Amino acid sequence: MSRRTKIIAEYVWIDGCQPTPGLRSKAKVIPGPVRSLADIPEWGFDGSSTRQAEGHKSDCALVPVAFVPDPVRGGKHVLVMCEVMNADGSIHPSNTRARLRELAALHAKHEPLFGIEQEYTLLVHGRPAGWPKKGFPAPQGPYYCAVGAENVAARTLVERHLDACMKAGIEICGVNAEVLLGQWEYQIGPVGALEVCDQLWLARWLMCRLGEDLGIEVSLAPKPVAGDWNGTGAHTNFSTKAMRAKGGLKAIEAACKELGRRHDEHIRVYGADNDKRLTGLHETCDIKTFRHGVSDRGASIRIPLATAKQGRGYLEDRRPAANMDPYRVCAALLETVCG
Repeated sequence: MSRRTKIIAEYVWIDGCQPTPGLRSKAKVIPGPVRSLADIPEWGFDGSSTRQAEGHKSDCALVPVAFVPDPVRGGKHVLVMCEVMNADGSIHPSNTRARLRELAALHAKHEPLFGIEQEYTLLVHGRPAGWPKKGFPAPQGPYYCAVGAENVAARTLVERHLDACMKAGIEICGVNAEVLLGQWEYQIGPVGALEVCDQLWLARWLMCRLGEDLGIEVSLAPKPVAGDWNGTGAHTNFSTKAMRAKGGLKAIEAACKELGRRHDEHIRVYGADNDKRLTGLHETCDIKTFRHGVSDRGASIRIPLATAKQGRGYLEDRRPAANMDPYRVCAALLETVCG
């Protein structure tokens, strides 16, 4: 009888903390190699320690839904994205992926694609990386897409994260320094709804895990520094087959009208404390206002210039905050535009 090599599977899931859920993970040694989800057993955890159960009935289940190579441990080890279920197999209230799973199947005929631009702020001892211990750096202006030690901070973590995502097979398509010193962005997609969300959560986990080694905290706060400084978002690019087809601009315009009609519903699931970011300043539209426009970074929905010129393409929803749950954001877009 052949003996299978043991590997480490890092189970990753979303906890029940509110208003902003966080990531949890733990490792399990299992027989390898892992070739499919069938090779990864379900597992359990103490939900009373993650705000997902009460102490007298604390067992919750982890059901693997996606896996990628583990670029931190290397070898044949894997990272496993999981859905949280109740002990009886029913869907846990914190499991926002389950609803998106239903919607993705329901609207598959529209062939929706998503791309998410994840902004984040790197903190050292509670202050943005590169900032002086007291006071403030020079005003915004020289930091966006910058180079040079005077204008860039914590690039080491950014590069390690980019390399790790690529090794994991995550569809990361770019990184750049952002407007606030110590603020960065990476982009994932375009891929399907479940894929972009699973990969974004795993990319977030990787950023936090790699930050441990460098003593750098990753903040997704929508407004990391009060005052005349940019906030932190998660712009979500979205298209359907109709939008990408010839004459698709009409479908994009129709989608914008529907998104405007349900603006308040979307804002409710677009991240906590988003009102501190969506002020009408710093490349945002006021949270109480909805408007769309071509090449307008001060709009709720931006229609890229290339899309307008070609008469087809995608729209960019600029409202989601950096701390948004992508499962909820993608579900809202599918319900509004495809429903």
